[in-house]
Amino acid sequence: MIKLQIIGNLGKDCIVKEVNGKNVINFSVAHTERYKDGQGNQKERTTWVECAYWTDRTAVAQYLTKGRTVYAEGTPEADPYMNKEGVAAATLRMRVQNVQLLGTTNAGENNGSNQGMVNNMGSGVQPVAKIEMASESDESLPF
Repeated sequence: MIKLQIIGNLGKDCIVKEVNGKNVINFSVAHTERYKDGQGNQKERTTWVECAYWTDRTAVAQYLTKGRTVYAEGTPEADPYMNKEGVAAATLRMRVQNVQLLGTTNAGENNGSNQGMVNNMGSGVQPVAKIEMASESDESLPF
C-alpha cells in the first residue's frame, strides 16, 4: 500500500457531489516548499493535490474553505497529461481516508481550540477536528 500525507492550505472552497448514490467531497490542497538552490538563491515550489473524500458525514464540508490549513492522508494516484506548452506533466490526486482541520486559516482565524497534538513537522499548528473514513469500494476518483 502506498500512503500520501500532506499538510497544506485549501486553494478554494470544497465541492460536495453525489456520485452513484454516495457523497464525495472534492478539494485541492497546496503545499509550498521553500529552499535555496545551488547558488544560494531562495526558491519555492508549490505542489497541488486534488483530493476526493468519500463520506456520509458531509457536515465537515462547511469547514473545508479556501485558505483553511488541513492535514490529509490517503492513497495517491498520478494522471499524466500534456500541458499547453506540450510538456509532459501529471496531476496528483488522493483518495482521502483521513482529514484533520488544523487550528487556523491563512487569514489567522482561530477556531477556539488549543488542544490536540503538535504535528510532527514542528509547526505548532493544532488540529481542531479529525474525521476518518470507513473503507469504500474501489470506485474511480470523481474529478
